Amino acid sequence: MQVSHAARAAAASFDDPNLVSAAGLLPVMRLAETAGLRSLADQWLTVPSDKGANAGLKVSSLVAGMVAGADSIDDMALLRHGGTGKLFTACYAPSTLGSFLREFTFGHVRQLDAVASRLLVGLARETPLVPKPSGAGMVFVDVDDTIIEVHGHQKQGAGFGYSGVRGLNALLATVSTDTSAPVIIGQRLRKGASGSPRGAARIVADALKTVTRLPGASSAPVLLRADSAYYGFATINAARKAGAAVSVTARQDPAVKRAIATIPENAWTPIEYPNAIIDEDTGALISHAEVAEVPFTAFTSRTKKDHTPGRLVVRRIPELNKKDLEHPTLFDTHRFHAFFTTSTLDTVTADQVHRRHAIIEQVNADLKHSALAHLPSGIFTANAAWLVLAVIAFNLTRAAATIAGAALAKATTATIRRKLITVPGRVASSGRRIRLHLPHAWPWEAAWTALFAHTTGPPRR
Repeated sequence: MQVSHAARAAAASFDDPNLVSAAGLLPVMRLAETAGLRSLADQWLTVPSDKGANAGLKVSSLVAGMVAGADSIDDMALLRHGGTGKLFTACYAPSTLGSFLREFTFGHVRQLDAVASRLLVGLARETPLVPKPSGAGMVFVDVDDTIIEVHGHQKQGAGFGYSGVRGLNALLATVSTDTSAPVIIGQRLRKGASGSPRGAARIVADALKTVTRLPGASSAPVLLRADSAYYGFATINAARKAGAAVSVTARQDPAVKRAIATIPENAWTPIEYPNAIIDEDTGALISHAEVAEVPFTAFTSRTKKDHTPGRLVVRRIPELNKKDLEHPTLFDTHRFHAFFTTSTLDTVTADQVHRRHAIIEQVNADLKHSALAHLPSGIFTANAAWLVLAVIAFNLTRAAATIAGAALAKATTATIRRKLITVPGRVASSGRRIRLHLPHAWPWEAAWTALFAHTTGPPRR
């Protein structure tokens, strides 16, 4: 690409009152309105004083700013420019929205949680956000936490957690199927020094209850997946009480090691793993990774009623760091990765399904590259509310992309924003009708038009 003119021939001025920088907000916020964002916030939020007035409009403004790319309170000013006032009303100033968030208590954050879960159900009714699994497919609920780094000494609750980074701890639960990208079904902000399993049982119970209200997932079997930090009775029992199977990485405690030692050598099956190849003559899979299973009862150190029967699926990998030694060992050594499961999947499938739990890491990264790039307030509850609003914006963006077509249904938030949201447009009025003029030959015109037609009606030419 090359500039088409000399620098002295170009000029710029911020003087057009009819331009908008994010024309894609129009169909997206129509979708939010249809799914009930404003009405739900007005119904559930009871933030006191004049700062809590018009809660539905203020929540909608914050979510709209995040959808458009805001990651701080000051960034909410991007809603107040050019022709945006002709497309939207009640676009509050950043200072007003900041005052609104600072009024939140923990109870108000929980009220906002209720708004988020109900909005997700509304979005699932409007779009194939969490479609019904085909055949014997399952709905997957994944749980994980992540540290959001913060700076300065005025952040309430900030501390050094397991990662050694000073920040606040966000606990997330996502829901997905084999054919759909994950959306967030539960969230909680905690102190930075909190242990990973703190409050996990509650968020698992809430998330699984919300799953039963999703149109596509209400009748499908559910599998809870988590890493070893959540291998505890409280979390697994909460899932089993809700009727879900579990697939949770097991810590290598003495009971697990004894169970692994009982697996006979002929029970190991090669599995497809990074760098696995297929033998051209026999078609057999040649892989250094193998998998086996053994019956296992978890939490036998607790009272008998808490014993949890299931099976231990174990993956073993040669300890490559100990190969090619000057004095080789007498026998091969392996690294073992075991997870406890109550599902009925066969051994190899159970291992493959469990490894896909890592998909939640993509959600963590996605949030940190959008609205959770910062936690903008020094007040802990304001930041907790910010997390819930970021989750609402994430789910709303995902729902919009699902409507726009398969090409964007699994894209990252940044990609969706670039192609559907931050589309420049010019607002024109004719015959009491507002018309948006968008860039000619926009590469994703078909996707944008599909979203617009779904939420607002077919465009008039």
